[in-house]
Amino acid sequence: MRYYKRDPQGGTFLLPRHPHITEDCRAVSEILQRVGDKWTVLVVGKLGDGPLRFNELRAAVGGISQKMLTTTLRGLERDGFVTRKVFPTIPPRVDYALTELGHELLIPVGALGEWARKNTERVRAARAKFDSIQA
Repeated sequence: MRYYKRDPQGGTFLLPRHPHITEDCRAVSEILQRVGDKWTVLVVGKLGDGPLRFNELRAAVGGISQKMLTTTLRGLERDGFVTRKVFPTIPPRVDYALTELGHELLIPVGALGEWARKNTERVRAARAKFDSIQA
């Protein structure tokens, strides 16, 4: 089975290795890519307490660049997890809030975050054990 195919314009592109992957698998993968990244988890968690302005959110998340927060918020807005409300003031005020779908996302994201906090030491110990065996 070939994994590369020639493009009519002279390039190549990768063919899927598993053409039997179902539409459900693709959908799950696509959604998990959005909600599984660390910034999404943190932003959704902070917005769970209520609407925040951009700089309030940036300060609450901590360590996120302006560009990454903008990118994360746009993706969350596009996917229907966050709303963006602009107030006609000088300077303009923009609030971000979770939608109903975003609030539903808090449940699994919160559970995953809690699991991660509870099991951090166990994961670190497993990594150390694995690394010592590999060395």
